[in-house]
Amino acid sequence: MGKRVLIVEDEIFVALEIEQIVQAAGLDVIAIAADRAEALAAASLCDIALVDLNLRDGPTGPGIGMELANRHDVRVIYVTANPAQIGAASSAAFGCITKPFDARCIAAALKLAVADTPDPAHAPIGGFTPFLAARDAWPAGESRR
Repeated sequence: MGKRVLIVEDEIFVALEIEQIVQAAGLDVIAIAADRAEALAAASLCDIALVDLNLRDGPTGPGIGMELANRHDVRVIYVTANPAQIGAASSAAFGCITKPFDARCIAAALKLAVADTPDPAHAPIGGFTPFLAARDAWPAGESRR
């Protein structure tokens, strides 16, 4: 079975466009949620969530994303017209896609989230493992000193 994706987006036409992109990437969309309650109801069913930062109930996207990541071990990709809004929630994110988005950007973010890498900030690159928060790197296979 493929990875299961939750779309948290209150603009239905945007949600349907994202759904087509997710399906074209070979992943299953398990639900489209328009608010926090709907998102959390589907949390146990998904592996990845594409979360809009600004929902009609207010800018609740970062909170939803952090809850999905921390409580339900969901890999979160934020979708926003204003990436500066992510703030503290960025620690829970596997990626951030800006609106208007390109299908290739969403597909690339999904590919990263599907990978077996537990944390994209620590994925080996060219023999080194980056530690992006500290702007540091160490040889692949070794832990941070």
